[in-house]
Order: sequence, then structure tokens, then C-alpha cells
Amino acid sequence: MKVALLISTYNWPEALNVVLKSVTEQSQLPDEILIADDGSGPETKAVIENFKKASSIPVTHYWHEDKGFRKSSVLNKTLALSNSDYIIQVDGDCILHKDFIKDHIEHAGKGVYLFGSRVNIKPESVAAVLTNKIFQFSVFSGNVKNKTRNLRIPFLRDMYKEKPHFSRKLRGCNLSFWKKDFVEVNGYNEDIEGWGREDSELVLRMLNKGVKGKRLRYGGIVYHIYHPEKSKSNLDRNDRIQQLTISEKLSWCENGIDKYINKTA
Repeated sequence: MKVALLISTYNWPEALNVVLKSVTEQSQLPDEILIADDGSGPETKAVIENFKKASSIPVTHYWHEDKGFRKSSVLNKTLALSNSDYIIQVDGDCILHKDFIKDHIEHAGKGVYLFGSRVNIKPESVAAVLTNKIFQFSVFSGNVKNKTRNLRIPFLRDMYKEKPHFSRKLRGCNLSFWKKDFVEVNGYNEDIEGWGREDSELVLRMLNKGVKGKRLRYGGIVYHIYHPEKSKSNLDRNDRIQQLTISEKLSWCENGIDKYINKTA
């Protein structure tokens, strides 16, 4: 299978630079890297261009104009450009454990999406992590919290099974799925704008379609770089969209990826 690493980003080039450094040190590399850029400035573009020049694998940078938080839209547009079979998704503020991609690939199963945990980097450590480009954190590192989440134990990791119901442990910054399953529910719902619910609403439609979820615990680790919370002004509206998906058991959204796939076909 062909595997793509999908990274979403917005105007934090210092963080993205460290994340991309962690990609180069993966024990198993993806077949392509997709960067979904929600309207960042030239500093982010420069980081990506430098990375592309040094990368041994193809890098696609999709940018659209900054018109507010439109993560669902830019993810759909970027994924429409890919012909990979399997998508591993992270945020541009999440550094990858060296076996992150390997863990997701090894546990990819037909009709299953995977979701992993994140280890939080302490606020007081962020400046040092970014300045010194730190991308490896031992279990005993003083730079991180949630130390039990930083344990990679394959024996325990392999005990988790797929389940047909939603888990509140799901995080869009550590998620993987088959592109076929993604397209069959029409991808991200672009009616969801602003922070919140884009990932959970997508997964709920996948579950309604019959795709099962499997937790990646003790593996598939990412390190979230602390930052102040984004505005949640649209959260009530996004909650209503998600609640409709739940109550109506929807497996399709009208405003999704299909319009971009048809254009690029």
C-alpha cells in the first residue's frame, strides 16, 4: 500500500520546522508527505521549501487563502491531490516519535481507523524545544507531561482491538485511515469552520458507515507543543452539526471532498 503523511499547519513555522525534522528521523518513512496549509505566511512557505529540497520523498504543499479557521476545507483539498491508499494525519504542532509512522502502518487494518495519544510538552519547555530543535523525548524527560503516554511497549500496544463505537480518546492530531473509507463518507464536513469537532464528526460518519476504530496505545506517539487555546466561538454551531450526524446516523456530508476529486479527476 502507498502511505501518505498528512500534516496540517497554520502560521507557526518554528513548530513545523521541528515536526518536519522528526519526520526525517522516522524508522519507516511514508511514500509521500502532504502539507495542508490553512493560509500561512511566507515564513512557513520558506520552511516547507527548504524541507522539500532536502527530502528524499515527494512533498506536496497545498495553500489556500487565510479566511479564518478552515481546516476541514484545506484537508479535503490536500487529500484530493493524493493517490495514496492510507493516510496518517498529524498537526503541525505535534512532533513524531521515531516509530510513529511504523506503528500506524503495522496496525493498519481494512475497514479500521486508528487513533493515538499525545504527550504534552510543558509550556516552560517550548522555547528550548523550538530553539534547539529537540525532537526526541525519553520517558524520563523533564520537558514532557503525561509520561505514561510516552511508553512504547509493543506487547501491550498489540492487545488493543477494533471497536464499533466512538471513543472520547480520539484526537485528530494522531489519526490514520484508508483514503477509500474517507472518500466514501465524503471526507471532512466543510460546514464545520472554526475550532472543534471536525475530526470527531468525520469519525462518527465513518462509524455509521461500518468502519471500526482502534486505539493505538503504547505506540504511535506524538508530542504536542503547548500553545494558547484557539478561539472556540464557533463551537456551539459545530456541536449542532455533530449532534445531527449522531441523531440521524449520517454517513455522508453534502459539503465535502467530492467537489475537489471531481475537479482533479
